Amino acid sequence: MSEQLTDKTNKNPLKGLFNYQWIVKNIPFFLFLSVLTVLYIANGHRADKTIRKINSTTSELKDLQFEYKTLKSEVMFRSEEGQVVKATAPMGLQISKEMPSRLQAVKH
Repeated sequence: MSEQLTDKTNKNPLKGLFNYQWIVKNIPFFLFLSVLTVLYIANGHRADKTIRKINSTTSELKDLQFEYKTLKSEVMFRSEEGQVVKATAPMGLQISKEMPSRLQAVKH
């Protein structure tokens, strides 16, 4: 009787848990966990790709803002009266010294 008692107490409790029948019975669960793992990894890769795209778009936006400000300041400089006079002088255009006259519409 004491041999039977020691036999039962020395058994590994996990041995009965990981037998062939238990593994076959839980195959759908293992497949479900595998699919979840693949989705988790794919989601991480997608998030990394999105972050890289956001960073490159932000960098491009900063470059375009710098270019816009440069062009805007250049246009403002060229539209000053002195710069317009210099640009139109080779064409023979100059500032008129006379006051502009008003045209009046003739009513019939």
